[in-house]
Amino acid sequence: MSAIPTLLITTLAEYQTVFWAAVGRELRDRGRQVAFVSFDDRSTELLAAQGLEVFSFNERERAIVADEASLSKAETEYQMGNLSHWFAHERFAFGVRETQALQSKLLACLSLAQRACVSVHARDPSVQMIQELGGFLSVVASYFAARTCGVNNWFIEPSFFRGRLFYLKNSFAALHLDGSLGEVASKEVKDYLDKTLQSQAIVIPKKDAHQYASASRKIVNIRNVKRLMQKLADKHLHGKRQEFGHIGQHVVTHARMLIDSYRLSGSYTPLDELGRFVYYPLHVPGDMALTLRSPQFLDQIAFVDYLARSVPRTHRIAIKEHPAMVGAIDANRLLALLSRYDSVALLPPTTNNFDVLRRADAVVTINSKSGAEAALLGKQVLVMGDAFYRDSPLVEAVEHLDQLESAVARAVATPDTPAHGRDEIEQYFELVWRHTLPGELYVPESSNVRIFTDSLLAACKG
Repeated sequence: MSAIPTLLITTLAEYQTVFWAAVGRELRDRGRQVAFVSFDDRSTELLAAQGLEVFSFNERERAIVADEASLSKAETEYQMGNLSHWFAHERFAFGVRETQALQSKLLACLSLAQRACVSVHARDPSVQMIQELGGFLSVVASYFAARTCGVNNWFIEPSFFRGRLFYLKNSFAALHLDGSLGEVASKEVKDYLDKTLQSQAIVIPKKDAHQYASASRKIVNIRNVKRLMQKLADKHLHGKRQEFGHIGQHVVTHARMLIDSYRLSGSYTPLDELGRFVYYPLHVPGDMALTLRSPQFLDQIAFVDYLARSVPRTHRIAIKEHPAMVGAIDANRLLALLSRYDSVALLPPTTNNFDVLRRADAVVTINSKSGAEAALLGKQVLVMGDAFYRDSPLVEAVEHLDQLESAVARAVATPDTPAHGRDEIEQYFELVWRHTLPGELYVPESSNVRIFTDSLLAACKG
């Protein structure tokens, strides 16, 4: 095997490719071999123009139409299990209803990804695939193609710490530590935790910062309008393939978010008007953390309804929309929930998350980073889904839904007593820190590209 493995990187859109191209040039300057799998025509052109090797859809793959024989062959060859599970993310993210379209796309992506893996593996058996963690069929297909070809797949995911990343090997699951505490926390980690508590700032990866705006600001935005015009021209005038090409659905979704955010604006309960409460932070609807990692909790309104029937009568339930997707959860269902239970309160989306966490007697979460932030504050935290902190000694993992009622009762019994001491909290987050590496995804500044590339190479060495 080669001592310096070739890195095979997937890219899904131009904003990603600008970054990956810079990483590719950095790798090339260091004498490393790199190739790309592009699921976006504009990205393919950008990479090819810079002399970087790129695999993209050929004419046969663009014309693939799924039939029963080809699907059965794919299920057998790639051992993907239930295909409906892998289709779920695009159904919710893109609003794709047609199963035939999803099946055909999956087969096309599998063909492209396998062709790239086989080609690069033939000249370098130590090749490693690099992908941002995600639930899109292009990512899913690349993972299974790599696995079938004996190629290690590294998923990159923003971590709990700003400017640091998780590297997950050959799995869509969250990072799982053994639950034991690490060494005494370093000054670096202590300073980070202290600063976080003082600033009360949530972790926002730079690549997602533009999402943390109101629905109206997303629509009335010159940059977004220009990008929309460009995508429409690429798709309808030039016939270019786009991984994120469901333009009409994207526009309709954001228009609906704007309308629903206005509809909900009269139903908010200020934090100061709540008495004792249990907090459930709403996740981004349709995020892969739900669609793939914890699909049984994808319907969050149904879960909150169950939670409302599980919390003691002495407590209310506070819910708050994810700040990046205000208005994304169906207002009709939210308003129906609020009309059914006076014990359920919807907080204004501008409420500081740390203020809510400090006031809550307990926090229930599927796998939100809010669960880790609550643990940092020493709160009682109940975790339902696949979260990186699920095995932490700082939280209680609820194995089955019918155990939630008793778990909540225990959690709210002693709200004024910290669940864990400061030393124990710091030691756990030291352990998490040691399983992250520095860098930001999709920030093409030269300093970040160098840091990210260092981390990428370190991760691939294990």
